[in-house]
Amino acid sequence: MSNISIIIPVYNEEQTILQLIRHLNTHSITKAVLEIIIVDGGSSDNTQHILKSQLTSKQPPDSKLQFTDKLVLLNAPKGRAKQMNAGAKVARGTILYFLHADSFPPLGFDESILISLKKNHFAGCFKMQFDHNHWWLQLAGWLTQFNYRACRGGDQSLFVSKQIFTNLGGFDEQFVIYEDINFINKLYDKYNFTVLKKASITTSARRYKTNGIWKLQYHFWIIYIKKWFGASAKDLQAYYFKHIH
Repeated sequence: MSNISIIIPVYNEEQTILQLIRHLNTHSITKAVLEIIIVDGGSSDNTQHILKSQLTSKQPPDSKLQFTDKLVLLNAPKGRAKQMNAGAKVARGTILYFLHADSFPPLGFDESILISLKKNHFAGCFKMQFDHNHWWLQLAGWLTQFNYRACRGGDQSLFVSKQIFTNLGGFDEQFVIYEDINFINKLYDKYNFTVLKKASITTSARRYKTNGIWKLQYHFWIIYIKKWFGASAKDLQAYYFKHIH
């Protein structure tokens, strides 16, 4: 039977990490989740303290965190590609499920992944919705139901068999940004990628709130176009840190 290793890269996520773990606990409906691997990229807030308190306490302060015995805390150099690769390296599951710390999968996400596997779809994501009612973000979320490369993003999460992940060499660590799209493009090239449409993953619009919806979307479009015309990982990083970070 297939089992799932959830891999979550984090950096200064003290406000969301327990909420996410609690959410995973209440929204999984099978016994397929083998472990939750949280890979910290050197947080300077209380993220690690919060997680370590869950790992060391015999009676977790939050009784709803029934996944405490499945938590694994790793440290890795900062950068989602490096952090996710580190998590994948130690994962014991046959399926890797990469999840952002501010994205919350739908009820029965684990069952949906297992059903997809039975249909021989070994890589895919969920359609997405933002936790914001701005019309553009609602439209952007609606577009994620379509199975086209241009509609993909890391906020939709990603499940992939460990064998396929290994075959593709994992995430390219040259990419400080765009690592997820770069890897998903490889999946589209060689494998049958699917979008799970029964329910949506909900992701935070906090970056849009911080940077401004149209400003951030404009820069994301520029990054996408730059990559389309062959920009290097270094070029994309320089643009991102100049205009967004």
